[in-house]
Amino acid sequence: MTATPSSGGTHWLGLAGETCVVSGAGSGIGAAIARGLAQAGARVALLDRDAEAGEAQAAALRAQGATALAVPCDIADAAAVAAAARTVEAELGAPSVLVNNAGLLRAGALADVDLAQWNEVLSINLTGYLLCARAFGAAMRAAGRGSIVHVASIAGLFPQTGSGAYSASKAGVLLMSRQLAVEWGPQGVRSNAICPGMIRTALSAKFYEEPGFEARRAAVTASRRIGEPQDIADVALFLASPRSGYVNGAEIVVDGGMSSMLMDMVPRPGFNG
Repeated sequence: MTATPSSGGTHWLGLAGETCVVSGAGSGIGAAIARGLAQAGARVALLDRDAEAGEAQAAALRAQGATALAVPCDIADAAAVAAAARTVEAELGAPSVLVNNAGLLRAGALADVDLAQWNEVLSINLTGYLLCARAFGAAMRAAGRGSIVHVASIAGLFPQTGSGAYSASKAGVLLMSRQLAVEWGPQGVRSNAICPGMIRTALSAKFYEEPGFEARRAAVTASRRIGEPQDIADVALFLASPRSGYVNGAEIVVDGGMSSMLMDMVPRPGFNG
């Protein structure tokens, strides 16, 4: 992708006319990323196993004048991913950007986590990312250019207890992203990961209904606020674009400074509250 001169707004990203694929685009972070790509002038394919949610987001983008295609897809199913890739290329053209975002969490302590749920999480959060990278990355490798962005989690850097395979799956995403960068970088395809911290989405919205919950969570971030899907989308757009052309194999933590708060959380009389 060749960068274009900055013209303000989102078009400075140089994504206009590019075909971009976002998994898990029916809500939350994925929907915000798809919207940002569309605003940057990209043709956007929205993958989600919830067909109605994906179509609702795509319809909203089309109503704003964007080119958007909803593609029902369970990314844990290799045949479904391959079919989605064929559909996207036929309808929108060969993709140059993939944002691996779909994911799920199944609670459970490691001592007794249900193995079916463990494997379900891995099949989507990790294997699904590989399936999408291979299916949509094939056109990028053939063209000698492209960008893959993986939405991982700070849970891939720090263990999140009681969350079954979630942390293990996200840690796997980080290593897979780096391996893709090394293996496919010589072919012109970049691979980078984002590690979101606490982001307000439909899945976590109910937590914030508890009085005082948001304030307690915000207090452990340097920015003193909970992140929004747009905070992740802004970083994803940069990594997807040629503006980040020399960023490859990177992991960008987007957590409002939460991961830098460890020493400040240690009580020190006279130094902190």
